[in-house]
Amino acid sequence: MIKRDSLMSLETYARERNAFRAKVMEHKKHRTVHLGEHVTLQFEDELTIRYQVQEMLRIERIFEEEGIEGELSVYNPLVPDGSNWKATLLIEYPDADERRRMLGVLKGIERRVWAQVEGCERVNAIADEDLERETDEKTSSVHFLRFELTPPMRERLRGGAGITVGVDHAQYRAQAQLGPQTRAALAADLA
Repeated sequence: MIKRDSLMSLETYARERNAFRAKVMEHKKHRTVHLGEHVTLQFEDELTIRYQVQEMLRIERIFEEEGIEGELSVYNPLVPDGSNWKATLLIEYPDADERRRMLGVLKGIERRVWAQVEGCERVNAIADEDLERETDEKTSSVHFLRFELTPPMRERLRGGAGITVGVDHAQYRAQAQLGPQTRAALAADLA
């Protein structure tokens, strides 16, 4: 959990932003998983969420205690707690018309994302615990997911087990075996 006193002031962040951003972008490379051409999972951790908070405070020019605590209450639930992974699901179609059409076709995709630790059962993601992001007409292009892992799954990961993630929607199917750097990054979230 990110605490108020661990955040940079707006002035300090303005000075440190370029270096901090470069560090976070490099860090995210090992936490990003592409599922086919149009779905990306960005696995979050304390650093990626800290960056989001600092950016929101900067953009909104929030410096008062109440506003800072409000941002922390929104973003802290996206930090994994040691027994799970948390990820931002992005549905990406560059063409606006195609994106609009596909968001209608892909309703429910956020409930069809899964992860599997080698030798264990699949874990289906729990989607959008903060608010509903789907309407009768379409799904959202951004969803927040949580993957709860059992103690045996966490133990297998500590032992070096592989990880596969995927999506199994009637209109979109894809999966990816995670490389060693991504696997190591996600295993570290369970410490």
